[in-house]
Amino acid sequence: MGLAQTYELWRELMLQGDASWWQEFFVRFYQAFLENNRWQQYLEGVGTTLLVTAMALILGVVLGVVVAMVRTAHDQQRPGQRNFLLGVINFICKVYVTVIRGTPMMVQILIMGLVIFASSRNFTMVGTLTLGINSGAYVAEIIRGGLMSLDPGQMEAGRSLGLNYLDTMRFIVIPQAFKAILPALGNEFIILLKDTSMISVIGGQELIYFARNILNRTFDAMFPLVGSACIYLVLVLIFTWLQGKLERRLRQSDRR
Repeated sequence: MGLAQTYELWRELMLQGDASWWQEFFVRFYQAFLENNRWQQYLEGVGTTLLVTAMALILGVVLGVVVAMVRTAHDQQRPGQRNFLLGVINFICKVYVTVIRGTPMMVQILIMGLVIFASSRNFTMVGTLTLGINSGAYVAEIIRGGLMSLDPGQMEAGRSLGLNYLDTMRFIVIPQAFKAILPALGNEFIILLKDTSMISVIGGQELIYFARNILNRTFDAMFPLVGSACIYLVLVLIFTWLQGKLERRLRQSDRR
């Protein structure tokens, strides 16, 4: 007897109240993952989740690098040689970081989805944009902390060799800071991966969105939600392992 026939038989027993606990477990599992090939919806959700995470991370890193370099350049100015324009841009960056870090992610997603982009129907992209903007503020502080932790003599040495500010940052400062900030950036990526679940509140089609659709069809919350949690856990474990492997590679390169 195949799985479908077994499911139909045990489902009848469950409706009659005569099914054992393991038969009921099988029926609920079958409804959540196998009936109508619902496992494909979970896979689609995982694909969208990874895509949203990657796009938001790219946007967050770009914003974070720009903001961190502006704030670092402003903080490293010599007394009496303050640049007015740089000061204005630095003030804008400080406001951006303060507002984003000081308000909940859920509120930001709702504002973007229901107020700023209320006329948009591409909720997934709106959620991705919000995640990227939110991540940018945290990445900026991570990178700025790494840049400020380096010996100021590194910047002075680069400038004494005839390099301008951008070249000094690119070839001397940032490569050294990257190794110091990699663990924090990896943690930010993992947090961003889990935060993608929030975009479902505005209709973003990621993993939780599809799990909720299945929940609404089966009227059983346990398997879709627990299954989604297990998928997130597996993804986090994989990326944590990859991060650890990269960190070990960098430590080995330092010893050489």
